[in-house]
Amino acid sequence: MLSVNPKMLPRLDEIEEDLQARRKRAVTEGWQGEIEGIDLTLTFLRSKREQTRRFERSDPVSLGIPAIPEQPTTHRSQEHEPQPSGPNQPSQKHN
Repeated sequence: MLSVNPKMLPRLDEIEEDLQARRKRAVTEGWQGEIEGIDLTLTFLRSKREQTRRFERSDPVSLGIPAIPEQPTTHRSQEHEPQPSGPNQPSQKHN
């Protein structure tokens, strides 16, 4: 979803004025499709402007710093420790 920087709100006002002028001309010329498109764009623009103003009024939320939970320490039994292998001992393979 596109978020508008609150510093750009004046630009949205300029865009709305331009769209209003274009809509007025489309009405004069009888361009029904253009009128519908401009009306839809104006609806989205106004919605986005209101959303930006709502976000501008709300304070940031602190999510904190994520922490890795500590794992309990377990002692390994001797049967799981690697066995030395040498020329006189068979090597153990784990699959």
